[in-house]
Amino acid sequence: MAPPLWLQLQQSASVLAAVRSGSSATAALERVEAGLRPGVQALVFHALRWWGRGEALRRRLAKRTPPPAADALLCAALALGWDPARSPYEPFTLVDQTVEAAKRQATTRAQASFINACLRRFLREREELLAATAHEPVAQWNHPRWWIERLRHDHPKAWQRVLEADNGAAPLTLRINARRTSVDRYLPALAAQGIEARRVAHTGLQLAQARPVHKLPGFEEGEFSVQDAAAQLAAPLLLDGLQPARPGAPLRLLDACAAPGGKTAHLLEQVQGPAQVLALEVDAGRARRIDDTLGRLGLAAEVRVADAGRTQDWWDGQPFDGVLLDAPCTASGIVRRHPDVRWLRRESDVQQLALQQAMLLAALWPTVRPGGRLLYCTCSVFREEGALQIEAFLARNNDVQLLPSPGHLLPQGRSAARGVPDNALGEHDGFFYALLQKSAR
Repeated sequence: MAPPLWLQLQQSASVLAAVRSGSSATAALERVEAGLRPGVQALVFHALRWWGRGEALRRRLAKRTPPPAADALLCAALALGWDPARSPYEPFTLVDQTVEAAKRQATTRAQASFINACLRRFLREREELLAATAHEPVAQWNHPRWWIERLRHDHPKAWQRVLEADNGAAPLTLRINARRTSVDRYLPALAAQGIEARRVAHTGLQLAQARPVHKLPGFEEGEFSVQDAAAQLAAPLLLDGLQPARPGAPLRLLDACAAPGGKTAHLLEQVQGPAQVLALEVDAGRARRIDDTLGRLGLAAEVRVADAGRTQDWWDGQPFDGVLLDAPCTASGIVRRHPDVRWLRRESDVQQLALQQAMLLAALWPTVRPGGRLLYCTCSVFREEGALQIEAFLARNNDVQLLPSPGHLLPQGRSAARGVPDNALGEHDGFFYALLQKSAR
């Protein structure tokens, strides 16, 4: 039997309170009992996508902020139920089960009547309350005010589209392992199970409806990986036309910030001819995930636990033909998949991460051979982590050429008019790409 909704709401409120305190939703969800986790995650993700509206409504309903546990439960109910067309449950069911959740928990029991009164009032005065909060930017767009203003500045013609896309759920996109199968062979395997999919990117398939990954055909055999369509551009961009310094020599490749290994694997799947691939990851636990990823796919690379920016600790002085730098960033382009990111980030994080990105670029550029390439990418939509970062790098270095690159790819959601995406990548996350070539001596 499915767990009762009141219990899922209790656990969801606990996760949301943890996010408010600075914990990632992923970490907080790991503490939820396995049997409850799928349902709780669905509720948490939905609430986070409309958290700005939920908090705004709570402020209208209660002049004083309730205790943290009760406030998280109340805001969760409002975020889940403010729009009946989007709500996963009927309004009265949601109210009833939220009050039941409050009654059954020691930290919220004393506020159960208060929560009930607020939610019943919301049902009576829904239209007036929604109108009162409609013009508050955080409530309207469900992002922090600084985030909205930065997007408006960085992308004056597209900022609204980006914010709207952020509030949708991400599709399930697969990358077919060209070493094991092909898109043409894998499509019939999906069709045999009644699964509809469309081609995206180079070797990608986007499912019309998400399914449990482990139940898809060929998972255990390593026939595919899960990877967003925009992220699938990295390996082809770096490898297209790239040759080793000496004919016949193995292509030397570096994935500088490699965990969990998706792009490392894609490089190995796509490279033609012999190659030596080094994957670096500063965190030992995350480095093990690279080995797990490669093992399932039947691929091999040298994986080291090392800080890519401290080249003296790991580089043997032999230059690389190609370097992939998927740099640490705000993750502002993958909000659909990680809806807590917008509420966890602070405006000061952008500059701090931009400094780290500049340091990594400066450290890794000397490891690229003359005539070789470095692909810089981030899953960010902020120009300070993308276009402005590369403009500054080009101004500081006279031995670099910017090759044709996608630049900023803004999140692409589902078209409301046609119900389908309108580009070759389908629905995709926000990304930035700059392909840099070092001048030959």
